[in-house]
Formats: sequence, structure tokens, C-alpha cells
Amino acid sequence: MISFIIPAYNEQANIGRTLQALQQAAQPLDIACEILVVDDASTDRTASLAAAGGARVLTVRKRHIAATRNAGAHAAQGEYLFFIDADTWVNAPLLHAAIHALQQGAIGGGSRFRFDRPLPWYGKIAEIIVPPLYSLAGLASGSFLFCTRSAFEAVGGFDERRYASEEVWLSLALRKRGRFVILRERVITSGRKLRVYSLRETFRLFGYLLRTGPRALRQREGLEFWYGERRTDTPKPEESG
Repeated sequence: MISFIIPAYNEQANIGRTLQALQQAAQPLDIACEILVVDDASTDRTASLAAAGGARVLTVRKRHIAATRNAGAHAAQGEYLFFIDADTWVNAPLLHAAIHALQQGAIGGGSRFRFDRPLPWYGKIAEIIVPPLYSLAGLASGSFLFCTRSAFEAVGGFDERRYASEEVWLSLALRKRGRFVILRERVITSGRKLRVYSLRETFRLFGYLLRTGPRALRQREGLEFWYGERRTDTPKPEESG
């Protein structure tokens, strides 16, 4: 069985589209699937919309992305675990390639990614730089990461000492245990943070991370880019390929 694990906090604007895209992508697969939405202290209709969209809903109150992902993995039933952000749109070729990689002996992996539109000019520059860097480094993005349950448990899951970049540390841990692949197929993920945060705010965040170093990731404070008050955005999912 495949378990699709979707952490979500106040994602009522996105969760329906995310589930619809995932269900359409998974429909051709000849393998049992479950979709688990881990609703982390949402104050909107995320949980009810996820249930209406056919997902099993697990409610937690952590406000800690690594812990939320781990809670979903613990509750999931599948042999293969797919971690997908609630504002990410998966496609059938990508899922087929990921499952094929696992069946051929990979213990995990990720994919190339791109942001949905529109993007500000600095967002377009970020898209040119960031996804290729992830691929060259052999790292999965947080928007789409998959692995076998046995490998996930062997490395202890996501590192709950970190409040961000948890996918980087899991990628590195998995790579030490076996073949970890970055697929050529792409997933589309939301560029909303690049739309709702100004260039100055973005530079301020990354300046803080550079000054503070790895210890900046060990607390929620200073990571408002991920944990701050949710700003309004209207995502525009596109056909992937």
C-alpha cells in the first residue's frame, strides 16, 4: 500500500485542489492507496474539506512541521510513504516514476519542482536557482518526498529538533542508507510565499538564517516565513509535466 501524507495548517484554499490532483494521478495505479491529511491546529475548514475530499483526517496540535509529518507516518498503513505539501499538485507520470524507482530498489527520493504562477520577478530568479540546486545536491524538496517505511523508521523519521528544512536532513539520512533518487519528472508547488512576502522580507529571513546558523532552525521564533500568520493568496495550479 501507498500512504500519501499531507501536513496541513489552514489550507482550506488549497486542500481540495491538492486532493483532486492526487486522486487523479493515483487512479491509474494498480496498487492500494490511502490519503492521510494531518490537520495541525487549523482554525479554518481544512479538516472538513479534506474529509469531504475523500481523505482520512488526523488531527494534531503541534505547529511543528517535522513532528506533524512524523505523526502522519506513524498513523499511516502503507509500505511506501509519500510526503506531499498541502499546496502541491502531483501528476500521474511523477507518481509512476516514483513507484517504479522504489520497486527497483531505491529507498527514497524526490523530484524536480517548479512554482505555480504568477511569480514576482525575484520569484522567477529563485525558481532558476533553487530547484536546480536541490537536484544537484541530491535533495528532495519538502513538497514531494517519498521513501520506504523501513528506511524511514531506520533513520528515525524527520528530525524533530528542527522547525524547518526537515526534508534536507531526512534526504541526507536516507542517502547514507541506500539509493536515493531525484526524478526528472516535476511537481508543481505553490509559489505563494514568494507572492505574499516582499523581497525585503525574504532577504531579512535568509540574512537571519545566515547570521544565526543551524541553531535558527531549532526554534519557531524567527521562522515567520513558515510559522507566521497566514497571508491571503490565490494559487493557480497548472498542468504539470
